[in-house]
Amino acid sequence: MLKDISYKLQSNIIQSFRGRNILWHLVAIGSTYVLVISGFDWWYFESTRAVWIFSILFPSAILGFFVPILLPVGLYIYGELRTSVQLRNTAAAAAQAGIIGWLVSAFYKSLTGRVQPEFMTHLSNIDVSGNFNFGFFRHGIFWGWPSSHVAVAFAMAAALITLYPRHKEIVIPTFLYTLYIGIGVSVTIHWFSDALAGAIIGTLIGIVVAQRFQNRSE
Repeated sequence: MLKDISYKLQSNIIQSFRGRNILWHLVAIGSTYVLVISGFDWWYFESTRAVWIFSILFPSAILGFFVPILLPVGLYIYGELRTSVQLRNTAAAAAQAGIIGWLVSAFYKSLTGRVQPEFMTHLSNIDVSGNFNFGFFRHGIFWGWPSSHVAVAFAMAAALITLYPRHKEIVIPTFLYTLYIGIGVSVTIHWFSDALAGAIIGTLIGIVVAQRFQNRSE
């Protein structure tokens, strides 16, 4: 499985930043700037402080961690049992997209150091949505901008949808899953702009990876 996942891995990481693709990174950055400066991030945060919202959407943080691991592994094992090259290829593409999504988001987090919102409520009335600690590794890689949960979810989803665009049984559940993850983390462990940036970057990565795997000869 590792050999399949590593197929053109380095090349796909580079391609995610090459040519026109870099524009999508700039869109993610620009949209965050607008959402922070306009006050939308803080308004969205204050507007979603409710226990019932938290209880419904917090599982997204858990699913966003386990599904990207269990889905590719399970799909690859199933492909082995069915001796299906296509299924193994799909599992590898999804796994690689998720890995690159996490690596890229972690790289950005190590540079931006954005402070995460409080979980259930805020401790003060001061808008902290614009608190970034630019530099290197000043706030770790597990919190901050962009959301890794969303980047990974959208990267894997974009890969699957690109590989199977006419299969509604794949497209619809995949879309609903990513929507739940995106909205879920945006009201629990991330700012809205974290989630939006993760969705933009993740989608780009998923498409890049899927296009390479579509042309795989084996």
